[in-house]
Formats: sequence, C-alpha cells, structure tokens
Amino acid sequence: MVLLAAAVCNKTGKAIISRQFVEMTRPRIEGLLVAFPKLMNTGKQHTFVETESVRYVYQPLEKLYVLLITTKASNILEDLETLRLFARLIPEYCRNMEESDIVDQAFPLIFAFDEVVALGYRENVNLAQIRTFTEMDSHEEKVFQAVRQTQEREAKENMRKKAKELQQARRDAAKRGIKTPGFGGFGGGASNKIGQADIPVQITSTLEPQSKTSYSQPSKPSGTGKAMKLGSKSKDTDVFINQLKSEGQQVVSANQSKPSAVSKTAVPDINKESVHLKMEEKVSVTAGREGGLQSLEVHGMVMLNISNEKYGRIKVAINNNDSKGIQLQTHPNVDKKLFQSTSVLSLKNPAKPFPMNSDIGVLKWRFQTQDEGLMPLSINCWPTESGSGSGCDVNIEFELEQEELELNDVIITIPLPSGVGAPVVGDCDGDYKHDSRKNVLEWTHTVIDATNKSGSMEFSVNGQPDDFFPVTVSFVSKKPYCDIKILEVNDIESDAPVKFSSEVTFYAEKYEIV
Repeated sequence: MVLLAAAVCNKTGKAIISRQFVEMTRPRIEGLLVAFPKLMNTGKQHTFVETESVRYVYQPLEKLYVLLITTKASNILEDLETLRLFARLIPEYCRNMEESDIVDQAFPLIFAFDEVVALGYRENVNLAQIRTFTEMDSHEEKVFQAVRQTQEREAKENMRKKAKELQQARRDAAKRGIKTPGFGGFGGGASNKIGQADIPVQITSTLEPQSKTSYSQPSKPSGTGKAMKLGSKSKDTDVFINQLKSEGQQVVSANQSKPSAVSKTAVPDINKESVHLKMEEKVSVTAGREGGLQSLEVHGMVMLNISNEKYGRIKVAINNNDSKGIQLQTHPNVDKKLFQSTSVLSLKNPAKPFPMNSDIGVLKWRFQTQDEGLMPLSINCWPTESGSGSGCDVNIEFELEQEELELNDVIITIPLPSGVGAPVVGDCDGDYKHDSRKNVLEWTHTVIDATNKSGSMEFSVNGQPDDFFPVTVSFVSKKPYCDIKILEVNDIESDAPVKFSSEVTFYAEKYEIV
C-alpha cells in the first residue's frame, strides 16, 4: 500500500488536522479534502470512494470523519485495517470527538500518526506500542537518573561529614583552651594518627604547618603572653577554612553549621587506634499512612582498618545476641567455619595479613520484615479537612518502638501544598521549621530515646489530605539496630590482646510513610 495522507475532517470537508506521508503541496491536499464530501453516495453503505487518481477510505466518528487518501493500486484490506487503527488511536488522546479537542491534541496525534505510517507504508505496531513510543519511556534513562541522584546525595553527605568534623575539632579545641582549630592538641603524635585514620591526607598536610605557627609549646612560652588569646580564634579559623577551600574541600561556615538533613555519618570524632573497627547499619522503611508496614530492610557491615603492619595478623571476636533472625555473611577470605563455630573473624590463611590503610568489609548482615512492631520509629500522620472545606487540620505523632535505641538529630519532614503560605502550628513537642523554598515543614528532635519516646504536633494549613504525604524521616544513632558487638581483638600467634578503637553508626537511608 501507498498511503498519501491521513486526516480528520468535518462533514463539509474542512481539514482539522492532516498529515501527509509523501511530498504534496498544500493546495493539492486541501483540494482532495474539499472534494471528498461531494463524492460520497448518501444512499449506499460504503467505507471507500474512488476517483481517477486516488481512493478515499473513511470512517465516521460522530460529527467527524477519519479519512485516509491512498493510491488506487493499494490493498484495500490493508487500508481498512490501517483505518481501524487510526480510529482507535484518536479516542486515546481526545475524550470528546469535538473539533476543539482535535485541535488541542493536534501535535500528539500527528506524532502518533507518524508511528503508524512511515514514508507511505504501514508499520507493524499496535496501540500499546504506539503509546510507549510517543511517551519515550526509557528504563535506561531512569537508571541513569537514579545513579546520578545517588552520586549527588553522597557528595552532599560527604560535604556535611567534613563540615561536622571541622566543627567538632573546633569545639574540642575550645574546651581545651587551645586557640587553634587543628588536631595538634590531642596529645603527642596524635595528629598524624588521626590524620591517617579519620581525615583525608590533604587535610592533615594543611594542619601540620598551621599547628606549628598558631601556638607555642608549653615548655617555651611566648614572651608576648598572647598564645592563648581568644580574640584571634576566628582569624585563625578563617585561615584554616581558606586553606581547606584552596585544596578543593567544601566547608560550611559556623553560622550555617545546622544542616537541613542528617548526614549518615554524623558521629563524633574519636581517637583511632592502629586497629580500628567501624560498624555501619542503614535502614530502609516504607509504611502506609493507614497503618501497617510495607517493607523494612536493614543492611549492616563491619569494616576493619589497620594502619600498623605489626597488627596485620589478628582475629576479631564478635558477640551476636540478636534474636530477630538476621542473615550473616563473611568476606570470602574470612574463615567461615571458624566464625560459625566461635564467632571469630580471621583470615582463612593465618600466615597472610590483612591489607593496610584501607577499610575492609569483613562481615555483613541483612534483615527484612513486615512486622510493624520492629520499626525503629512509628509515625502516625492524620490530616482532617476543616469544616470550612478550605484547609486541613493535621495531627502527627511519633513513638519509639525499639526502646534500646537512641536516635539523634531526628528530622520528620511533612510536605506542604505550594503557594499556601506558612502553616499555623499549635501544640508541638520539639522544634519545627517551615522551609518555604522546598514547601515542607521540618519537625526536629535532638534526641529520641526511652526517656523521650513519643511526641506530637498539630498544625493547620490550606490543602487536601493527600498533599501531606509522603512523610519522610532522617536520623542517626550510635547504637546498632541489630544486637551485634565487637568484643575483642587478639594477635593470631601469641593470642595477646590488641588495643583497638571502634565506632557504630546506624542511620535511615530511606524512611517514608506513603
């Protein structure tokens, strides 16, 4: 078949939309369409009419006609099948078969016509394929966007982590009466050790010359008597921050130190030993607004970092008192049978040391459940339309379900309708902040634990009940969700105890009520 054009016209032959699939002038197509009503025989039931040069294949659609103009040599059966596909395609875009609807959806219809016919020949497509092609829905694009958002989120979290490390260092220095914001005040040789284990090397190299020039040693006090002058602290801090920025580090200033979201690694600085163990857990929760838990998933890992070669051949004793039914998995190079029998992490080859100066995952675990009682924090958001019908009264409350946990820097974020202004907040346990740029209300709590396990807030604002979901939660904790602890570290040969440091981080990767 050779399809010259497809059109939607009224009974007088006026073209509403027309798509030509071969080269054709505008006067030519307008003449063919105007001639069409004059050629129809009203007393006969036909779906096509022919002239000397072309064939019209048509189908009525209420007050309109779907019309195909083909050559006389085309296959009439294929033409009728193509016509039926066009007739089914138009109602997909136009609810009412009116001229105004056809004009409003002109471009989507033309794009859909192009998917049916190419260069005058019908493509082997159905209605569902046409819808997919016109929407241009790409799974690969969604995956790319998700990866990009994850990378951006991780970059922001790293920025917040470095800013918090800087703030903690300044607070520790202030407590010790040291005017420098550096890490030299942690004791003899401590700055190098901390620089290697906790802070990137480029920061440590900046701190060393700063610490040499910012204050004098206690054995040789300065004659000026200004070594402890507090007034110069801000100036020295600005110099330190400028040096960080010159090396490409992103630093948040002190007056912007309160982040809008909780960093997943927002934990205090610790003195790291030559053997350092880090336990990290992240939880993903999706709960329903009407109650019930859709999914809860916890992923945990123990990472080992050794900075001294003489401690390369060690074993780590783990105490697992968890009763939730978690799934444990050791690293392939770790002796799995030894761990299952004695809960000791050691390499399969005892003569081989652990890698140096890198975080090595030696144990990981996973836990899934739909038991609502195992949620770390339950949220109940109850929007009710006000009597006037112009707004909603929202009651929201939380309760700590696992009383052994201590959640820090908790932020419960409630979305708000755009353009309605600030909500009117009544009773509120904790603090709140309205972010007009993001159209959210942030309900914050410094600590939620067994002594402060529940709270509520009430507010009123214009909107519908669906406008206040999904509610999202972020927090960080120094206590693990699963009852797993690091007992001791011993040398493999002598079985002598090895001094080690450890840290625990439990945070919400995704926590929402939908």
